[in-house]
Amino acid sequence: MLPVERAAVVTHGRTRNVGAALARLRAVADATGVELAFDAEEAGKHGVAATDGKRPDIAIVLGGDGTMLRGLKRFLGTAVPVLGVNFGRVGFLTAIGADELERGLARVFAGEYRILSLPTLEASLNGETETAVNDIVVAGGTLGRMIELDWAIGGEHLGVQACDGVICATPPGSTAYNLSNGGPVLVWGLEAMVVTFVAPHSLHARPLVVGPDTDLVVTNRSVDITAAVLADGHLIGELAPGAQAKMHLGPARSRLALLPEETFFRRYGTVFGAA
Repeated sequence: MLPVERAAVVTHGRTRNVGAALARLRAVADATGVELAFDAEEAGKHGVAATDGKRPDIAIVLGGDGTMLRGLKRFLGTAVPVLGVNFGRVGFLTAIGADELERGLARVFAGEYRILSLPTLEASLNGETETAVNDIVVAGGTLGRMIELDWAIGGEHLGVQACDGVICATPPGSTAYNLSNGGPVLVWGLEAMVVTFVAPHSLHARPLVVGPDTDLVVTNRSVDITAAVLADGHLIGELAPGAQAKMHLGPARSRLALLPEETFFRRYGTVFGAA
């Protein structure tokens, strides 16, 4: 890759957690001649002047996976890759550990990084369409009560499932809520989504991996329970009894930047202790 000349900054929502990290990032940028760009939100958080709208070469995220999701979503459709320095708990989507910030970013600013193009999801409900980087979840809106979800894949009806909800996840999202509910991990590079039920009241409800150009349609068959629909953990709408949501791989791509030697399996082994 070409050396970086301009880098956008995306930070954790709690500024007290990243003040020192931002100072370290500034020092590396100053030493390597890289201009740091702050949009209005980031400028307000850190008491600096917002920069113009010129496109950056890369976005640097200081935070964990939640902040990475925000950065990836912010730069969807711009061709700007997003690289993270982990100041969160898990940090599976990040490329550099907090203690490696200076050395890692010096390499990145010199052009030593690669880019993965990853699929996203689209959800259509109530006449609106939303995009998710990680996952879309349909969940019961009443604590302690199951919902009944009618589901169909590729136009084929698969029955009605009593459960706490259903997760539809991308490969990067498969290591989040999907994994904690027993769903399979999808290796980065696959053009697929995984469908996993949350606490299904059944011995036969198993996760399914679904390819491109295939819709998952979920209909709320609960008599008196409204379902919530969340994209990347944020509420995007509700499904009243009888209403439905449609999910599939979307046209937008998220661009994740990594150090050249980092692979999916190396990240997986380091973060989840599989190696």
